[in-house]
Amino acid sequence: MKIQGNEIKPGMIIEHNNDYWTVLKAQHVKPGKGGAFNQVELKSLTKGTKSNQRFRSSENVERAQLEEKEFNFLYSDDNGCFFMDPESFEQISIKKDLLGDKIKLLTENLKVTISFLEENPLSIDLPTNIECEIESTEGVVKGQTAASSYKPAKLKNGLDIMVPPFIEEGNKIILDTRSLEYVKKVN
Repeated sequence: MKIQGNEIKPGMIIEHNNDYWTVLKAQHVKPGKGGAFNQVELKSLTKGTKSNQRFRSSENVERAQLEEKEFNFLYSDDNGCFFMDPESFEQISIKKDLLGDKIKLLTENLKVTISFLEENPLSIDLPTNIECEIESTEGVVKGQTAASSYKPAKLKNGLDIMVPPFIEEGNKIILDTRSLEYVKKVN
């Protein structure tokens, strides 16, 4: 599917220079002279290399046609992570390097959406919010200003995040999987 250069957004997968690229950042630039363009940071899905490209608003870019399918996370080992199709019970394996930090957020039976290009898994999308438990956090310093002062905390899955001062060890919280930021406390 063809899209214009100014429609490119982070998270999209495009076909460019005979390769598939995921869009990491996109910034619309309107210089004083000349036409507007989109400054885009790309990462190759096949080679892992990064590239910066300018796409004029009038340029056409091929957006990759991906097949998305829901899977349940089963387990991980040294080779990768294993997922099961809840309809056909077919299992697939995905290499750990494709998942990055998302691997720490995977829990048994978590529903995820996996994007495929020609039967090859390209990316994995987690639910927007997931529940996590605080393993450890620092105590609140008395007299500290009340205005949005966050403190560091470590989750049971090993991630380090910032949380509000009222969060304590053992609390369950909701975490935004896109930004890895605290959303709210679970009662």
